[in-house]
Amino acid sequence: MNVRIKSGILLMLLISGYASFSQDLRNDTSLVQHLMARIFYLQQNHEKDFPVGLIPSYREYHHNKGVIKNDDNIFFTGLVVFTLHSLHPFLDKTSLAICDSIIDHATPLYTTYQNRKGRPTYNFWRTDIPEIFPNSGWLNLFNKSQALPDDLDDTVILLLASNSPDSTAAQVHNLMQGYTNNTLKSVNSSLADYKNMEAYSTWFGEKMPVDLDFCVLTNILFMIHKYQLAYTAADSASLDLLCTVVEKRHYMNEASIVSPHYNRTPVLLYHLSRLMAETKITVLEKWKPQLILDATASYKKATNFLDKVILSTALMRWGVKLPDDTIRTDTEMEAFIENNDFVFFIANITSMLPRPFNTWLGKTGIGTFSYYCPAWNYTLLLENIVWRKRLENFISD
Repeated sequence: MNVRIKSGILLMLLISGYASFSQDLRNDTSLVQHLMARIFYLQQNHEKDFPVGLIPSYREYHHNKGVIKNDDNIFFTGLVVFTLHSLHPFLDKTSLAICDSIIDHATPLYTTYQNRKGRPTYNFWRTDIPEIFPNSGWLNLFNKSQALPDDLDDTVILLLASNSPDSTAAQVHNLMQGYTNNTLKSVNSSLADYKNMEAYSTWFGEKMPVDLDFCVLTNILFMIHKYQLAYTAADSASLDLLCTVVEKRHYMNEASIVSPHYNRTPVLLYHLSRLMAETKITVLEKWKPQLILDATASYKKATNFLDKVILSTALMRWGVKLPDDTIRTDTEMEAFIENNDFVFFIANITSMLPRPFNTWLGKTGIGTFSYYCPAWNYTLLLENIVWRKRLENFISD
């Protein structure tokens, strides 16, 4: 596939992309093209710290506010590509061309983040040159000794982003069975409700403590259902954990504990709705009325524009369409989306400590890094617009 876009068309879209959202609301197709063009622009025009084709993202340490570091992880690139694949059937011809270019430019990067021994698992950071928290100064003295192992979250996201063959997904699924919460190595950083659930841990590393994360488990189960893999005991336990979180509403009052890497209620609800939109899981479907009520309440309380966007998307996945105020603003697109303080993911060094120490230290912000990705912000808004249009068409039919 040709990875180049005709420069004249792209330039036109980028220039027109600076129009205000309220103006673009009159034409969904135009807005989708603007957003897609800006994602492509950010992928192609970024600092030298990022390799060609990567979606740039940035991190900020809690105790060093205002100091933003470039972070060349594959996580956000995988998320953007995975999400664009899901939107592909609903895009117009011009948007499709840009979408395919974004995907094609990203694809060659994946091997740079793959396990160094060739195993089809992936790391948050590149594996050809072991590194932790890129561009961190003195922390980079520990690049090799403290390098993170591959993780299940990045692995399933990259498998989905790359449309890996069924055989690869099955191979990874088989490998995952060795990395669970169990009697020999059990979690001590979560709530008592989850201590005996033999769900998947986040990490493939043998030396890492067991780490249970609600959003990671939704991504794993999404991959399992997408590839129609037979459930294992670990899959069933992971689903049980999700059900318990929902039943006890821990996504509302214990989000930072049940999902230490995603941390916030809107993000947890977004992840769960994505899984539930992919496949009907009976034990989760019965909680939909409760989830809709909580998502609606969270939407009304949300003060961040992008929190409203992902909560609106979650509600639409559950069949509820809110008013269009989620995308009503007179602010220029670039300033409003790219400078937004929306946090989708955090790195929390203290989160895997035993309770209650992880809770105490977590509240201090020690070892907590917030991640920002302007292109992902655009992708979330793009996804919301597509879902809004899909729901309108469904209702009109």
